[in-house]
Amino acid sequence: MITGIYAALIAVIFIVLSVRVILFRRQNQLGLGDHGNKSLMKRMRAQANCAEYAPFGLLLMALVELQDAAPSALHLIGATLFLGRIVHGYGFSASPPIMPLRQAGMLLTLASYCLSIFCLIFFAFVWT
Repeated sequence: MITGIYAALIAVIFIVLSVRVILFRRQNQLGLGDHGNKSLMKRMRAQANCAEYAPFGLLLMALVELQDAAPSALHLIGATLFLGRIVHGYGFSASPPIMPLRQAGMLLTLASYCLSIFCLIFFAFVWT
């Protein structure tokens, strides 16, 4: 299953973002919430953004894979999503944040959504 490869890669990104939050909390003895700490807020939002956008992209990709899409199409979708999450995470986590990277990361993430949507519509209306 090709989607599984990209799910694993994106899970590594999520783990890295999560560890950054955990370590910051431990180093600064901060429990629940953000305590008004901008550095913690930034780390939390980078992690949350990944949690918000990656699962839906992977779900769309899995649906495309269930339609027996070509492996090249699946790798294009997966690589676009993975690259988008890497670029966004780096741009968001940089100090100060690198807005062009954040924007490029979101553009790539949304492009992977669009590629999946196109494939799903194609399979629903054209391929049958």
